[in-house]
Amino acid sequence: MLAASAGIALAVRDTLSLRIVRRRLVVERMPAELDGLRVLHVSDVHAGFGPGLSLLGRVIELAAREHPDLIVVTGDLVTRRRASRRATGLLDRLADEASCGAFAVLGNHDVGHANDPFAQGWDPVLERLVLLDGRSTAIVIRGVRVAVAGVSAKAYLAGVPAAQLVPAPPALPVDLSLLLCHFPAVAGRLPANAADVVFCGHLHGGQICLPWPGGRVSLAHPRQGNRPAVSVRDGIVTHISGGIGTTFVPMRFLARAEVSLLTLASPRNPPSGALETTDLGSRDLAWALPTRSNDLSSLDARAASDGGD
Repeated sequence: MLAASAGIALAVRDTLSLRIVRRRLVVERMPAELDGLRVLHVSDVHAGFGPGLSLLGRVIELAAREHPDLIVVTGDLVTRRRASRRATGLLDRLADEASCGAFAVLGNHDVGHANDPFAQGWDPVLERLVLLDGRSTAIVIRGVRVAVAGVSAKAYLAGVPAAQLVPAPPALPVDLSLLLCHFPAVAGRLPANAADVVFCGHLHGGQICLPWPGGRVSLAHPRQGNRPAVSVRDGIVTHISGGIGTTFVPMRFLARAEVSLLTLASPRNPPSGALETTDLGSRDLAWALPTRSNDLSSLDARAASDGGD
């Protein structure tokens, strides 16, 4: 009885409380002028099902305190259409808190492609959050041109080759290239120099995980394996957000809802000290440390059905 009560309490905490993860990412081609650029990474709201919308309100409060340079939202914004109007309002409010721009892509739930029976798809109409679904744009930050591009969820799900998924870059040269894609399996398929940093979501950190010797077993997207939150391949840094919402069942276990505050650093100014998370004023170590991998092919082989859930 005691163990069951503790498990229920842990599930409630993991589902309804928001963990703030702070990470410094070393970017190989980071311009010196942009050293220390701060990016708020949000993913998988799943509005209309589970706690995602209420937690999005807390993300807005966090953004208002932190004043990030950029905000990126990596898909699965809405699960049920009935929540789309409220989600749109909150997402545009979130965009207002970015100093230099806020950008988003769609996920498989947004286009109604999922095993989840609640995924209905919707027609996004966003005013201040810039939707980059299969297109790119360029912005100027501290006098430096930055390209921001988004992978089309429909193109990805249709099996378009990775090299063709990356939207054409802006006409003028850029000094930093950021790519948003809901699906993390894209990281192992991109050609070299496709982007400097890739932001992904989709996996929910496993959403419901079970302890296992040497690690844990993820019940959501088990074919994906335990992908690290941060990886580097061919000079491309990939960051995967655990997201704030839920799918199938409105519950998390050993996979906290999270939002990430990322500081992009050049190799001249590498990160120091432990990664940090914050939860209602308490602090602990982040569960996923940055790792370097020159071969993600084994993980990508498991991700053949990446867009299903």
